[in-house]
Amino acid sequence: MSTGRWLEPVDRFVAASFAGDAGGLNLRHLRRTLHWLLELDPGADEALQIAALAHDLQRAFRDGEPAVRDGFLDPVFLRHHQERGGELVAGFLLREGADAPLAERVRTLVSRHEEGGSAEQDLLRDADSVSFFENNCDYFLRVLVPREGAAAVRAKFAWMYARIGSDRARQIARPWYEAALARLSALETER
Repeated sequence: MSTGRWLEPVDRFVAASFAGDAGGLNLRHLRRTLHWLLELDPGADEALQIAALAHDLQRAFRDGEPAVRDGFLDPVFLRHHQERGGELVAGFLLREGADAPLAERVRTLVSRHEEGGSAEQDLLRDADSVSFFENNCDYFLRVLVPREGAAAVRAKFAWMYARIGSDRARQIARPWYEAALARLSALETER
C-alpha cells in the first residue's frame, strides 16, 4: 500500500517536535497508533494515516494550554488538545505545500480523535485507544499513580477502553487493559 506523499514529512515533523521527549513514549504511541489504524483498516487513506501519526501533536506544543480542572478527562483540556493538534498538523501541511483539502481533512480528523463522530474519526479513536493500552499503561502505573492517584488512573483506563467502538479494536486492547487493571489493583493493595 502506498503511504502517499505527505506521511514521511509528517513523521519527520512529529519526530522533531518530540525530540526532547525522554524515553520516546509519545513518538512510540503515535507510530503505533498508525500501525493499529492500518491493522483495523488496511485501506485507510493518506489523510487518516497522517491523522493517526500526528493526533497528539499538541503534547509537544504546550503553550496556551488551559488549566486542567478535572484530571485526565477534563473536557475543556480534551477539546483544546484535539483542536490545537489539528491546527498544528494542518498548518505544517500547508506550510510544506500540501493542498488545502488534505490539510483540512487531517485537521477535522484530529480535532475529534478523542470522542470520534464520523466513521473515520471513530476508527482513529479506536486505534489511539489500542496504542494507549499497548504503550502508555506502564507510564501511567509507574509515574502517574503516585502523582495523580489510583482512582484517576483507573478512570482514565476505563474511559479509554469504554470509548472503543469496534469489536475488533476492543478484542485487541482487552488483554492490555485487563493486565493494566490487575497491576493497578496490586498497587492499591500494596498501599
